[in-house]
Amino acid sequence: MSRIITLREAIGEAMSEEMRRDESVFLMGEEVAEYNGAYKVSKGMLDEFGPKRVIDTPIAELGFAGIGVGAAMNGLRPIVEFMTWNFAILAFDQIVNNAAKTLSQSAGQFSCPIVFRGPSGSAGQLAQQHSQTFESWMANCPGLKVISCIDPYDTKGLMKSAIRDGDPVCFMESESMYGLKGEVPEEEYLVPIGKAVVRKEGTDVTIVSYNKMMEVVKTAATELEKEGISAEVIDLRTIRPLDYHTIVESVKKTNRVVVVDEAWPFAGVSSEVAYEVQKYAFDYLDAPVVRVNSADTSLPYAPTLVEEWLPNPAKVIQAVKEVMYVNA
Repeated sequence: MSRIITLREAIGEAMSEEMRRDESVFLMGEEVAEYNGAYKVSKGMLDEFGPKRVIDTPIAELGFAGIGVGAAMNGLRPIVEFMTWNFAILAFDQIVNNAAKTLSQSAGQFSCPIVFRGPSGSAGQLAQQHSQTFESWMANCPGLKVISCIDPYDTKGLMKSAIRDGDPVCFMESESMYGLKGEVPEEEYLVPIGKAVVRKEGTDVTIVSYNKMMEVVKTAATELEKEGISAEVIDLRTIRPLDYHTIVESVKKTNRVVVVDEAWPFAGVSSEVAYEVQKYAFDYLDAPVVRVNSADTSLPYAPTLVEEWLPNPAKVIQAVKEVMYVNA
């Protein structure tokens, strides 16, 4: 049986269910306990699980990330919440140099089953130091798995899979999408890590994206349909490992691909997708791969400039018409 819940509720349910199932799972981070979470994702968890399993930390990302890594190496399964991945930059030494390398450095003697989670990307007028997209940063590091989605059903199932996984997982959310609603079953389910999903089938062009840019892509696909252009829409969900097979099979059918990525254009997820397409589907392409990214500059503060900086449906539609050689 399903019901309609928000993204924040889906994440909270996933964490609570896993904490009930496994006593080694605990949550720590800034404002997760007494304040019920900066975005109310952990609402009610302190009351249910107590202060030993839902732990407020100081504003010291490097410190509490390190505590989490040590706890994971000693048999626990921490969930470490960052108020934003922008603040997690301070903890990259623990994430990249310790969590990601524990298994290889110990020759397989120690694993590090830990989930680092929090919002990534822009969220309105938060200015350039609070609006960066970190999926490609984390995915560049061997040893880390990276998940980035906003669909409530998928997010709950992927969060549960991440908590049970034996490797460190970076879970990227979206501050502006926590109120997004979707249908989520009441019964137990998991969503596999490393598998993309086709959100909409189409025949003329493949549009690949992830996280909140999926809302931009859905709007663009609807408008394109009105003009007689059938777009197939793929939600990556997992950035590393990347499911290039689903993308390639789609491109073999549509022969054209547009990649929409909120991150800066240089050396990002969209670059990797474009590379995989040309490697495995070059002979099927009827046009070069086109990417739609945020502008290659720090995010401005003025609302009009924020709108211009980000990918939007009009830019996606223009890119689709470019690969189809249709006059925009």
